[in-house]
Amino acid sequence: METRPGGQVRSRSPMDFRDSPEEAAFRDEVRAWLDEHLTAEFRAIGGRGGPADEADWDLRLEWERLLGKDRWVGLSWPEEYGGRAASFAEHVIFSEEYAKADAPARMSFFGEGLFSPTLLAYGTEDQKRRYLPKIQSVEELWCQGYSEPDAGSDLSNVATRAELDGDEWVVNGQKVWTTLAHRAQWCFAVVRTDPTSTGHKGLSYLLVPMDQPGIEVRPLHQMTGTAEFNEVFFSDARTAKENVLGEVNDGWKVAMATLGFERGTAFLSQQLAFQRELAGIVEVAQVNGKASDATIRQELADSYIGVQIMKYNGLRMLTDLVRKGVLGPSSSIGKLYWSNWHRTLGERAMYVMGTDASVVAGEPGGEYSLDELHRIFMFSRSETIYAGASEIQRNIIGERVLGLPREPR
Repeated sequence: METRPGGQVRSRSPMDFRDSPEEAAFRDEVRAWLDEHLTAEFRAIGGRGGPADEADWDLRLEWERLLGKDRWVGLSWPEEYGGRAASFAEHVIFSEEYAKADAPARMSFFGEGLFSPTLLAYGTEDQKRRYLPKIQSVEELWCQGYSEPDAGSDLSNVATRAELDGDEWVVNGQKVWTTLAHRAQWCFAVVRTDPTSTGHKGLSYLLVPMDQPGIEVRPLHQMTGTAEFNEVFFSDARTAKENVLGEVNDGWKVAMATLGFERGTAFLSQQLAFQRELAGIVEVAQVNGKASDATIRQELADSYIGVQIMKYNGLRMLTDLVRKGVLGPSSSIGKLYWSNWHRTLGERAMYVMGTDASVVAGEPGGEYSLDELHRIFMFSRSETIYAGASEIQRNIIGERVLGLPREPR
């Protein structure tokens, strides 16, 4: 209901989630393309893992280049940069149909999903012309140089430094948890360019080529058996003077815009992936009889309700993204919610599996076999930490959304 001047009341029309004729035609185009190009070999690797998963790397790279060739990579970019100028609704439709088709996990998340919208918002014309075509053709992959040993959730504590030496920046320091750094050709990194600065002032958003003698990448092996995360050491690494996105010493707002895109656009396919994971867990419960356990049945119902809440809260958040172009501190609500929901889902998957959840190595210290539910459980433990730890998200919500006093330092 809406109260108008003079006290007159009228009902608002409910939001219509149905496709317009143009959107329906676009959905048909997406479905037809996927049906034609998802051959047996690509379908065989579909619906598993995420952008950080290295399984079937070469085949997934081939698939990603098919997407780029037909401009599904860069879908929403302006046509002048090789995109389709797709609307927000069309972007959502593509993500929905892609997830429904169980197509291979995307590889260009950091370049297309995080860096390219930041580049379009803050980059120069020369930067856009240089980097966007290589992202679309999947000739260049990107990694994100944010976290450091003493600057994880508190990104403003960044200590990696860059000093200008003639026409080049010289970078020294260390980044950690750098996903796919060993595969990437470029890194967008937050570095301190004003040595006298502290906190979020004096930081710059620097673009650094990875293939050079001054960069060492060390893998971090995880309990999932994979090593997509890395430590990255910069020892007099160099990049051109013009490879700053935005203004020098004003990189904080650029970095925050990237985090907004990470929490916004990533939602499009993430929520559908969560629904698929939940359906898989329910199927296991039905097969092994755990679905007859009233407690487990109630917990799975709670997970179902949670993913629906996530869906509609996410749509509200993405509406803000459409209106403002970037997400504000309220995006922390979505990050806090989905990461805790997913961690709980992983725990519930183990309850459903029962004794089958145990893993056994062939010999002491040897490798052990994991299935998809094990992977969900183990990897989801990290999600309340990466892209902003839950404790930090609660502080942001309290201070910047609710206006509560700052936490004592």
